[in-house]
Formats: sequence, structure tokens, C-alpha cells
Amino acid sequence: MKNLYLFLLFTITSALFTNSIFAQCDGITVESLTNPGPYEVATLTEADGIRNGPDYNGATVYYPTNATPPFASIAIVPGFTAAPSSVAEWGPFYASHGIVAIIIGTNSPFDFPEARALALLDALETIRQENVRVSSPLEGALNLEQLAVSGWSMGGGGAQRAAVLDNYIAGVVALCPYLTSPQLNHESPVLIFSGEADTVAPPAQHADIHYNVTPSTTDKLLFEIANGNHSVANSPNGGNGTVGKIALSWLKLYVEDNDCYCPLLTETLLVDPPAASKVEQDFNCELLGIPLDELVAEIYPNPSDSRIFMGSTTQPLLKVELYTTLGEHLLRLEGNVTSLDVSNFASGIYVIKLFTEKGVTTQKVIKR
Repeated sequence: MKNLYLFLLFTITSALFTNSIFAQCDGITVESLTNPGPYEVATLTEADGIRNGPDYNGATVYYPTNATPPFASIAIVPGFTAAPSSVAEWGPFYASHGIVAIIIGTNSPFDFPEARALALLDALETIRQENVRVSSPLEGALNLEQLAVSGWSMGGGGAQRAAVLDNYIAGVVALCPYLTSPQLNHESPVLIFSGEADTVAPPAQHADIHYNVTPSTTDKLLFEIANGNHSVANSPNGGNGTVGKIALSWLKLYVEDNDCYCPLLTETLLVDPPAASKVEQDFNCELLGIPLDELVAEIYPNPSDSRIFMGSTTQPLLKVELYTTLGEHLLRLEGNVTSLDVSNFASGIYVIKLFTEKGVTTQKVIKR
């Protein structure tokens, strides 16, 4: 009876799950990356009770009022001698798309990148405390595993350094970053914007070097804006709006773990973009929505109490990943995978992802 129940449950949920793969990406298009986004935005300052950290000077938190939590968050710091107003347009933009943003000032306008890195980390501590502050509208509404950093000029260099200092940072957006002799050995997916005509932080002396010294094992993207000056990425409107679209897609993909934004980058925004004078990329993301009949994958026996065999009649399997139905990653196998041992897992339903050169498909499997 138990096996019959599991089989019936598998049959029903498999159909629902296959449809959900396609449904979850409905409405996520380049056209949906608008400025502003779909959500209303409110702000918090120290007058509203937020913390003023010792490593920065003043902050404004931008948050969505009618979106569904939990929310990812990003801390943003300005550049050398610049005020928070220089990057303020990013706050309402991110928040209107469901990402909480905290924009901070610096203890000194002359702070160098390392001090700005510490300021960003301190700002993330303020985000953490908002998640538990009883009177905060963000109490319990933040995903503290989805924290990102960003900054302009020396703030952009500071954002990169913050990722080195804290390996829990989920993503970096560096806006025309300035940092000499960069040491950037970190694993946080990093997006670097630069301006072709930037005379303050010329790309060849800063952004290009930052990209090159970031490890090849780190997902990274360099987008140089044609004829752009040092301030070209201070607003999501830079590059005729391309800057905002790419930054939002990067954060949604890597910080929120939403694979629906992968094709927006790989198939549209980064394909001969008119706003770019140069694009360099070294990142891998999963393309959702590859139908099973196109991949022609096989999994058997299913249900199984020991080993599941798998294969594709059109493409060799390069990687297999196993997850719980709640998305918890359990196992990864790479390199001409043909079977998966599930004997040590509890009885129940699991999600298996099959990777080939053609794409990715997702199926449900049952451990008896």
C-alpha cells in the first residue's frame, strides 16, 4: 500500500512539477526589468530606529511594501569624496523589484577601498539586525543567506574586497571600480561595470585587471559601456537602461538563485549588446525549461530502493544533482554519470537534475 501511495503521488506531482518549471518563469522577460519595478517602495533611516554602524556614517534602507518575503538584500557605498546621493537611484530600483537595499555614507569622504569594504560589511550587520528588530517592518522578512554588496569607484573596489573578507556574500556589483594592486581571491559571483571613456578609473588600469585577477572558478562578468564616463553606472538608467537590467538579472540569478534570469543574460542582454564596447564573461548558469522529450533522458527503475540508472539517447550526461522537494541540495556527481545510489536516503520523493551540453531537465524520483 505504501508503494502504491508513493507511485500515485509521484504520478501526480511529476505532472505538476513539469508544468511548474515553465510556469515559474512566466512574466520574467527583458521587458519586465523596468525602472521602477512592480512594487511600491518605502524607506527607513536612523530616525525610524535602524542601527548606525560604527564603520559607516548614516544609511537609508529601501524596501518593497507589497512584495512577498523573504527578501534578498544589497549594501551600496559611494566613491571617493562622494555622498550617498551619487548612487541613490539604485535604492528604489532594487526595492521596486523585491530586493532590499541599504545605501550608506562613509566615516570620511576620503576613505580608501578597504575602509569602504568594512563599511559594507557593517551595513550588512544592520540588515541582519533589522531582521530581528521588533518594531521594524522588515522583522523576519529578510533572507540572511542572500546578501550582496555594491559600490561605485573606490566603493566598487571596496565591494570586491568585502567579498574577500566575508565569503558568505552571495554577490557583488562593482560600479566602475577603483582599486590598485587588487587582491580579489573570492568566490562571490561578481558583475563589473566599466566606462569606455572613464578617465578617473580607466578600465585597462582597474576594471579589466579586477576581472582578470578574480579567480576563474568564480562566476564573473565584465560589461564595458560604450563611451561611458566614470559615472555611467551610478544609475540603473546607464547605458540606456542596460546597466539596471543586467545588474538586476545578476542579483536575481546568483543572490536569489532564480535560474529564470539565466536566459535573459545569456540569450538576450549579453548577445551583441549595443550599449557595450566590450563584454567578457566566465560564468555558468542553468537554463530552465528544457522539455524532457527534447533532452530524451531516461531514469530507471523509478521508484527504486538502491540504485537509479540514468542516461540520454541524444547527449551524454555531464552532471547529476539531487535535491529535496524543498530545494535542499543533497548530492552532485560529474563526468559521464550513469547511475545514482539512493540507498542511504530516506524513503520519499526527491528532485533530480540532469545536465547535458544541450541543457538541463528536472524530474522527480522516488526512493522506496
